Amino acid sequence: MFKFLLIVQTIVAASLVGVILIQRSEGGGLGVGGSSSGFMTARGAADFLTRTTSILGGLFIILSILLAAYAGVTSKPVTIDTSLVKQAAPTAPGAVPATMPGVPKPATPVGNQQAPAVPLAQ
Repeated sequence: MFKFLLIVQTIVAASLVGVILIQRSEGGGLGVGGSSSGFMTARGAADFLTRTTSILGGLFIILSILLAAYAGVTSKPVTIDTSLVKQAAPTAPGAVPATMPGVPKPATPVGNQQAPAVPLAQ
């Protein structure tokens, strides 16, 4: 159902863009001249395109609301992937696991030596 509504939404959006681009900015609609009688006069085309734009715009809004409501109702619960839990994490910050080939091990302090403290600038 969601895919069908999404396809209809896409068709309505493309039609709406096409109808808007066909219109003239002055309201002439299609730029069609000709006789003053008949369906597709300049004024008749403008009225037709204006109505079509408003109908497609309303349909686009309604479909957007329906799609949002449908997506909210049919949402699945979030699942957490636990497949990586069994792998061991490094024991110390910055430590490189021994299982990584080609990566040199960091230098370890000898005995109880600690790295010298660096005073923070204030």
